[in-house]
Amino acid sequence: MVVETVRGQQIPSALNPAGYGSLLDLFDASVARYAERPAFTSFGRTLSYAELDRLAAAFAVYLQRHTDLQPGDRIAIQLPNLIQYPVVLYGALRAGLVVVNTNPLYTPAEMAYQFRDSGARALVIHKSMAHKAEQILADTEISTVFVTQLGDLHGFVLRTLLNVAVKYVKRMEPAYRLPGAVNLRRALMRHLGERPERRPVSPGELALLQYTGGTTGISKGAMLTHANLVSNQLQVAAVMRTADPAWARTVILPLPLYHIYAFTVAQIVLVHGGHLVLIPNPRDLNAFIKELGRWQMTTLIGINSLFNGLCQRERFGQLDFSQLRITLSGGMALSHTVAERWFQITGCEISEGYGLTEAAPVVCLNPPGRELLGCIGPPLPLTEVRIVDDSGALLPAGRAGELCVRGPQVMPGYWRHEAETRAAFTADGFLRTGDVAVREANGYLRIVDRIKDLVIVSGFNVYPNEVEEVINAHPGVSECAVIGIPDEECGEVIKLFVVPQDPDLDPQQLRAWCRERLTRYKIPRVIQLVDALPKSTVGKVVRRLLRETG
Repeated sequence: MVVETVRGQQIPSALNPAGYGSLLDLFDASVARYAERPAFTSFGRTLSYAELDRLAAAFAVYLQRHTDLQPGDRIAIQLPNLIQYPVVLYGALRAGLVVVNTNPLYTPAEMAYQFRDSGARALVIHKSMAHKAEQILADTEISTVFVTQLGDLHGFVLRTLLNVAVKYVKRMEPAYRLPGAVNLRRALMRHLGERPERRPVSPGELALLQYTGGTTGISKGAMLTHANLVSNQLQVAAVMRTADPAWARTVILPLPLYHIYAFTVAQIVLVHGGHLVLIPNPRDLNAFIKELGRWQMTTLIGINSLFNGLCQRERFGQLDFSQLRITLSGGMALSHTVAERWFQITGCEISEGYGLTEAAPVVCLNPPGRELLGCIGPPLPLTEVRIVDDSGALLPAGRAGELCVRGPQVMPGYWRHEAETRAAFTADGFLRTGDVAVREANGYLRIVDRIKDLVIVSGFNVYPNEVEEVINAHPGVSECAVIGIPDEECGEVIKLFVVPQDPDLDPQQLRAWCRERLTRYKIPRVIQLVDALPKSTVGKVVRRLLRETG
């Protein structure tokens, strides 16, 4: 048995008067306080805290009694936003396993890389993706596979209807062959009502391997300990004390739980006894808006591109926002235009935050009720930040430089990537974020852009976010993205990709708009109208793909 533990990892007592030592301690406390409250809903099925606890316990019992998995082994979870996800998560943690969050949209090659790199020995996968696993499992260490279907935790009638519809009507479950694969529902039902063997969990034990490109090259597993994750949840909870206490009553979560932003937000909601409504496919805006109409939502979690898409739908403006207390934004820069439009429609300010996978993930957050548009807020409690120039020298307020972070939420390093870990930290332990930031006089921070997205035109720095902010304010623009392209005379020039809101949008109109609002070297030299921008699974524009096709 090998349990990866990082020495010195602790949850600061100033954040933690209750003495929580792990994610399981937080979860158990929530179950004890809020047993009969709703915890998660997806596809019409709601799990109470008590039901979630019983199902997670059953999964842990199965892992302990019917597999050779040992504490410290890695288990990959490759599920969309289904209520099975939290069941498997807490069950795996109770069995002492390290969770590897895996994107359900991965190709077989991407799955193989992540499974091999993490050394995963078990996998939980949705049946619609099992054919991909079949292609690559022989090249991994995975020996235990659990397969689940969409309706597995619903009652008999709805379960049958949902599973039949997915398989035979939508034809979303290609044939596969995985000898020995375990039906997740049967595994849970086999031990429902039983409790697993408890083992002590230290704050320094690994809880997650969360894969990210980070600030350098290849995808790497950020090692997030129980101390990192619990600290971050308690840090954010401290900031949320300024919010209306009802903010967690009905939280709409359209972002995938395998993403660290949604993962941590979900844990924070559970700490407050809240109810999370999972949205499996927020890209289907019509279906998403229809689902929103069923709820008196008190909080909505999202990113700029999602807010922008919703605001452009007339039906969204007809919803009841009378109970909406909080809108949280992260993952990408929040546009002034989108934030103002959102407030006009919903009457709710957007609280923008900032984080990265390596910081579990939240670093800064606008306190509810004290939002400052254009800023990511002040650092969380017990979080140190520096802004430095290329030589590492500290910069004063108002000067842009690389943001560096140190705090209890910051990972100890990348899984088995020592060189990349050394490159990610300063000599005194600050994480180099790769983001350009400015500290305002009031202590709030503002993100300018990613260092790697910086465009240098004739020696002048151009930050794509700044140009995009100006162009997004044009009434004929739905959304846009900016990159740099090579130019013999200037080194680089600006290329703009635009998704029109107005089908008759003229690129010359955009240039005239820019000339009135931007310095000459920031004006796009090339403008390309496109039907859509390439985005990640959480809706963040992937500029790398634009540069590759550019």
